[in-house]
Amino acid sequence: MNQELLQNIGYFASIVTASSMVMSSIVKFRWVNLVGATIFMTYGFLIGALPVGLLNAFIVGTDIYYLFKIYSRKEQFKTLEIKADNKYLLEFLAFHQNDMQAFFPGFSYKPEMNTVSFFVLRNMSVAGIFLAHREEGDVLKVGLDYVIPEYRDYKNGRYVYHRLAIFFEMAGYKKIVVESKSKKYEKYLQKMGFVKAENGFYEKLIQKTMISE
Repeated sequence: MNQELLQNIGYFASIVTASSMVMSSIVKFRWVNLVGATIFMTYGFLIGALPVGLLNAFIVGTDIYYLFKIYSRKEQFKTLEIKADNKYLLEFLAFHQNDMQAFFPGFSYKPEMNTVSFFVLRNMSVAGIFLAHREEGDVLKVGLDYVIPEYRDYKNGRYVYHRLAIFFEMAGYKKIVVESKSKKYEKYLQKMGFVKAENGFYEKLIQKTMISE
């Protein structure tokens, strides 16, 4: 194989592997690291460097193992309702403020606005927070749906917007509305089944099909 092509493969593998190291999400880290290690493994075998190839083959196997554990493990989800002046809530918002701004630019906590407020717990660990309020009688408008980096695998979203939908319906809501000012958050909303309306907001109807997902 062309020597220059081999070098480019090595450089590309280095870039991918290095980029995985700066990812705060464990899931993203594993996926990107898997891609980088796979390319490095191929590179090592192509140039006849067995230590490089075998080491990265081991890393590939390790990443696959942990990704399998992440996606196959059974987790227990719960909600923990919170009062507007809860001290832990205020500390949580302050601690994650900078990261929140990347997904919710300009967000500021307004206690009087949040009539639906709860932490999302995964195996009793706080994985995220959901703040929303009622509008126009039967509309649930989301002000904040934040998930901490370690849990960004869409499971929180599926729990809130699918499994909790029956409780939203029982409370009289027919539609969930979200305003997005971030491309990252828009991708998440689309993954959760939201559709962009003419007014620029993202909407999702609470229906029986949605509740059964």
